[in-house]
Amino acid sequence: MKDFVKNPLPASLPDALLEKLRRVETATIGHFLHSAFMDSAVAAVDPGRRIAGTAVTLRLAANDSTLLHDVVSTLRPTDILVIDRSGDTRHACWGGVVTNAAALCGFAGAVIDGPVTDVNEIVANAFPIWSRGRSSITTKLYAQSGSFNTLISCGGVTVSPGDAILADESGVVVLSPEDAEAVADRALGMQSAEIDLIARLRAGEKLGDITGASAMIAERL
Repeated sequence: MKDFVKNPLPASLPDALLEKLRRVETATIGHFLHSAFMDSAVAAVDPGRRIAGTAVTLRLAANDSTLLHDVVSTLRPTDILVIDRSGDTRHACWGGVVTNAAALCGFAGAVIDGPVTDVNEIVANAFPIWSRGRSSITTKLYAQSGSFNTLISCGGVTVSPGDAILADESGVVVLSPEDAEAVADRALGMQSAEIDLIARLRAGEKLGDITGASAMIAERL
């Protein structure tokens, strides 16, 4: 069995689809999907950002980031690096040096199922990252094992190379390329309807009357 696996980059998702996804809020998708969401502990390091891109996957051994150093400068502008930490939540695979390399490469962002360190440098570089907390203990260059662009698990969700990733201040969503367009269209329609709903609230209508919740309660009293 090989210690390291390096597969080619997946096909990039169409620019038009990614532009559409960037207008979608993950919380809107949460009104009609459930299984596509990563664990809520995988959160934005610097809230207020929203990114959408093509999943490029990486699995690292618990304390070894050799493969990350090897591939971090090879990604494309629309790629999002999704990192499976093999269950480790103690070691930070991502810190200031990797942040600078990623920012210089210019890919869209990273989602890490583990902690990061050097948060000040992440923020200073304005590089979008979602992670599972912070740690001062870092990985090392042990050249133990790892895989690039294989099926992984991140935040409790299976991620395939080429999947659509949408991440914002509310969470991270993983969508298959086949489903992403329909999900985006439905979400954008709901967001448009929400604008109309808020306008009705400001005009004096009550939320329970608009949604029908008050009528449902009245029937059961």
